[in-house]
Amino acid sequence: METISQIITNIDTFVWGPVMLILLVGTGIFLTFRTKFAAWRNLSYALKSVLSKEARATKRGDGDVSPFSALMTALAATIGTGNIIGVATAMFAGGPGALVWMWVSACFGLTSKFSECMLSIKYRTINEKGEMSGGPMYTMRNGLKNKTFGKVLGFLFALFTVLASFGIGNMTQANSISNSVHEVFGVSTTITGIIITILALVIILGGITSISKISSVVVPGMAVFYVIAGIIVILLNIQHVPAGLAQIFVMAFHPQAIGGGVMGVITVTVMNSIRYGVARGVFSNEAGLGSAAITAAAATTDDPVRQGYINMTGTFFDTIVVCTITGLAIASSGVLGTCDSTGAALQGVQLTMAAFSSVLGPAGKYLVGIGIILFAFSTILGWEYHGEKAFEYLFQSHKYNMIYRIIFSLVVFIGATQTLQLVWDLSDIMNALMAIPNLICLLLMSKEVAQEVNRFQPVIEKEKAMGKIKVRANA
Repeated sequence: METISQIITNIDTFVWGPVMLILLVGTGIFLTFRTKFAAWRNLSYALKSVLSKEARATKRGDGDVSPFSALMTALAATIGTGNIIGVATAMFAGGPGALVWMWVSACFGLTSKFSECMLSIKYRTINEKGEMSGGPMYTMRNGLKNKTFGKVLGFLFALFTVLASFGIGNMTQANSISNSVHEVFGVSTTITGIIITILALVIILGGITSISKISSVVVPGMAVFYVIAGIIVILLNIQHVPAGLAQIFVMAFHPQAIGGGVMGVITVTVMNSIRYGVARGVFSNEAGLGSAAITAAAATTDDPVRQGYINMTGTFFDTIVVCTITGLAIASSGVLGTCDSTGAALQGVQLTMAAFSSVLGPAGKYLVGIGIILFAFSTILGWEYHGEKAFEYLFQSHKYNMIYRIIFSLVVFIGATQTLQLVWDLSDIMNALMAIPNLICLLLMSKEVAQEVNRFQPVIEKEKAMGKIKVRANA
């Protein structure tokens, strides 16, 4: 007879199984075709918008924080342990080819992320405190034609988001931090738990303004820090990069052609490669889950489509940039398929640490450890805002937000000092269940998404033309 823990684990495996992955990627593919590949065509425009001075200002339109701060807060929640541990796990379980399927899921995830964020801004509201409140739950309630159905979907999404925020967005991250600090620096989990709980409490009590200020500094800083370290590893292993890339692409479609002795203890199939690549890609960038759309709604903007494109770049930075750095570092270092001193295959964080240590020595372990600490802590901050806004929606009032902030901060200590696998599996299920109402909403409102894209396209063309005119005038 199965235990409760085994039953929960089986449910977790099912909800993150082929059906969910097909639904997530399939929705992205459908929206990409329906919008005539607008997300791909306008990616360069979106990236320029993120780096512009206007993105850091709050002069254009209404909102609580700047467009850049909204993106950084969303990235704080998405760029996390999945970029370090998740990529390594995918490449171990699905082979190097899993990286290709992470890229594929991210390409179509661009449109999913754009759509959910754009709609979230379009249907956001202002609460009694004068703050922006938005997210898929508001889109479902205010945007769907069948109001009863929309309210039911909105309630379910908000409920799943609150439950997921305490697990996947809090306890798992806190545990990753305390374990990394203990393994790398030898500090007890209790001391680490106390420190990060106090830090979280101080920042979180300040609300979105405080969180966005910290995120705008920590997220770019930690991403640049990790990317530079990863590039150094890749460059010092440059002679092995061509073979690593060949391994990645060949094993994405035909693993038997390069498997066997080259991969040591790893045996994979194409389906495994697709499954783990797509699953870890979605888990990393959260495209289609709807979480980033909650933060996007806080942005100061004059048009929901404009901010939709800005927030869409989160998927690009998360998967195409950061995950690729981790993947190439592992593939070029030759550590994939090797074993530790006990004969157990290296996987997860040990695999990433081994890749960085292959050329950086002991420093590699410290760099990865620091990366995990920064990534995980920023995820806690970003997810607090997601959970808080969902909590506010459930109670239809901001009055209880401070209670949520305090409880959320204190739960950080529990996560840092306890290993509660059952709670983590349950939160993982809630994380997956968030996607179902969100994807239903995106599919039902796909026509509106396409209409908004077409409406804004002339604005993009005009701004591009004006940019060229300015360049010529300066020349």
